[in-house]
Amino acid sequence: MRHSVSLNLKKCRGCTTCIKSCPTEAIRVRSGKATILPNRCIDCGTCLQVCPHQAVQSIRSDFYMLKRFQYNIAVPDPALYAQFHHLDNIDIVLNGLLSIGFDDVYESAAAAELLADCLDHRTGDGTLKPELSPACPAVVRLICIRFPDLLGHIAPVITPLELAAILARRRAEQDTGLPPEEIGVFTIVPCTSQVTAAAAPEGLKRQVVDGAFAIRDIYLALLEPMRRLDRNKLKPMAAGAAGVSWAFAGGEALSRRDKNYIAVDGIGNVIRILEEIEDGRMPEADFIELRACTQGCLGGCLTVENPFTAKMRLKGLMAGLSPRPRTNHRQEVSDILDYTKKPEFLPTFQLDSNRRRAMEKMRAIQKLEEQLPGLRCGSCGAPSCRAFAEDVVMGRASEDDCIFKVRERMQHMAGRTDADEYLPAPFRRHQDDACGGLPPLLDDR
Repeated sequence: MRHSVSLNLKKCRGCTTCIKSCPTEAIRVRSGKATILPNRCIDCGTCLQVCPHQAVQSIRSDFYMLKRFQYNIAVPDPALYAQFHHLDNIDIVLNGLLSIGFDDVYESAAAAELLADCLDHRTGDGTLKPELSPACPAVVRLICIRFPDLLGHIAPVITPLELAAILARRRAEQDTGLPPEEIGVFTIVPCTSQVTAAAAPEGLKRQVVDGAFAIRDIYLALLEPMRRLDRNKLKPMAAGAAGVSWAFAGGEALSRRDKNYIAVDGIGNVIRILEEIEDGRMPEADFIELRACTQGCLGGCLTVENPFTAKMRLKGLMAGLSPRPRTNHRQEVSDILDYTKKPEFLPTFQLDSNRRRAMEKMRAIQKLEEQLPGLRCGSCGAPSCRAFAEDVVMGRASEDDCIFKVRERMQHMAGRTDADEYLPAPFRRHQDDACGGLPPLLDDR
């Protein structure tokens, strides 16, 4: 699988900040540089947000890709609208997209309304309760690798961006008469997981998007063209408030008119609620909306504005939109959902395909973990002692990478001599001796 999160090794200083923040323990530091275990990465973008040296980068499309197609369509996530100061009309943004190289715009918000309507009226698809939202690709992949028992709770897996891309291409084929390969469909996304989903959709059998632009890139490109627009000549394109609300946590549930729902944002909170469901502590909810980023897509790592400020702005914009009644295109959307596929378990944390060898490795990991200090210091390049023990058993690290193991060896070699000087200062047991003694107190004169 191709990921949209990459590392710039020239900027990386091996500070271990990223390994302590990754929710799936997908990052290690080896030889002074961070490295990503690709089978564990869910492209949530947490490492991109916390890296103090900007060594973590996102791979996304460049504007030159528009030249590959005769007709280009922009599919913006509604989080884009909340990035602009003093914006009072979404059509200004949509018309601005037409002025920077796109021939048409199909809102993700419009597709969200269609999708919510279809999901409300579907029957007999086998989805277990509580139903889990499939709208966040990072959460879907998290469930696939870490919570396989909950796969049956996920609704049909297609995001509003993907649905909008399919419908936009169909409309363009009818309007222009061009073959589909001459039509470029590009999403404008708030996070790295959506970039990855554009290239490798989890719930579709084939790619439906030709590229994905980051909101922060489009934001900069739109500033000047939006100022030059004539407000009296704007083409009305904005969808209803229900679809726009999908940009923040709780908006999807509201648009689906679910009464008993939970809206959870932030990857740490998402993991905790999934653990509770997996343990059998089912909440009294029919639907659970899960978003990896704080405040939903408004807090994506490829956005510009503070997510809380962005939410305030978006709600102000929604006040001027019509609630837009449910459309009559449900059958068309249902046909698309018919060829979506359920997500499958990804055995990322499987120690070995052979059960006996897997159990032996598990016992070896547990035995080594008991010998480690359990401080989660990160000095070994792993996020925890458990992860380090696994790395050693799986051949990805050596026991000598643990500074405490080195201390034990030096103590053995030195006999009675204390070997604390081989440890960083915070981990020395005898601070006075290791530091050469404390300075004497000044006489109180």
